[in-house]
Amino acid sequence: MRIRALAIRIILQFIKDKRTLALLFLAPLLVLSLMKLVFDGQAISPDIGTVDLPEAYIGGLSNANAAIIEYDSADEAQQALRENNLDAVIQIGANGPAITLEGSDPSMNKAILLLIQNTLQAKASSIAPAVTYLHGGPDMAPFDSFGPVLIGFFSFFFVFLLAGVSFLRERTSGTLERLLASPIRRSEVVLGYLAGFGLFTLVQSMLIAWYSIHVLGMYMAGQIGYVLLINLLLSLTALTLGTLLSSFASNEFQIIQFIPIVIVPQAFFSGLFNLDAMNPWLQKISNAMPLFYGADAMQGIMIRGEGWSDFQIDVYVLIGFSLLFALLNVLALKKHRRM
Repeated sequence: MRIRALAIRIILQFIKDKRTLALLFLAPLLVLSLMKLVFDGQAISPDIGTVDLPEAYIGGLSNANAAIIEYDSADEAQQALRENNLDAVIQIGANGPAITLEGSDPSMNKAILLLIQNTLQAKASSIAPAVTYLHGGPDMAPFDSFGPVLIGFFSFFFVFLLAGVSFLRERTSGTLERLLASPIRRSEVVLGYLAGFGLFTLVQSMLIAWYSIHVLGMYMAGQIGYVLLINLLLSLTALTLGTLLSSFASNEFQIIQFIPIVIVPQAFFSGLFNLDAMNPWLQKISNAMPLFYGADAMQGIMIRGEGWSDFQIDVYVLIGFSLLFALLNVLALKKHRRM
């Protein structure tokens, strides 16, 4: 009887907690559906620029599922490669075929080299092409390619978790209510909490970036100051988002429940998986993901050595997300204090 009574109490407790039921039954379906859309998308076609390449080779590359763009001059093709509009450039020089790879994605590099090699063999060409890299090199490991994304992801994830749980404890302990009973403004409360949490966020972002580059030896072509800036902005965005969502949680377990909805999609659309393999309509979802902009800037800085003019849009978008979430934090405090 006691066992039955205890089991009934647990069942009734779960039935009353609609959010837990949604996490238990709907969240796995959402994540699995998202994974199918991400991995079961369209085939990736490398964008290859050609200069004075014979039609026979162009036809062979096209038949091998490559998107061929013909250029009138090598300078024009190289400029498109530098602007990240191409994955490779192939031209016939005095000593035979010459290939320049964009180089930031090792898996794409191998696929292009295999495709070109098969095409040359099919055309009975015995001349081995000369291969150069715009970024990276033949020894660049896959971890160097998606490592910058992982730096941003882990900073975002742990700061989100820390901020959500810490701010929730401020509420459940009564500290926030006592604070709101004073003459202090809601905006001052938000800024005070963000400044306090932000100090540890700053230290964490610096530690992760330094460890990844100097201890793990991650490939680094740009300036570490830019990496620290982007990582800090990502952490600030996660901080404001975590404190915002904690306003809608009653306990720490409910903070965890936000992870499948908020964190998992960030990983799918951050650049860990090739966005070009997704359906075009699905790729547009990445525009609403803060981590997408942070990862894009981190990869540009660390792998392609980009400067401020190349990633400044990502910076502005991350600042915009932080300001938006901070404003929503101020509005969310209305439920804790009657004005």
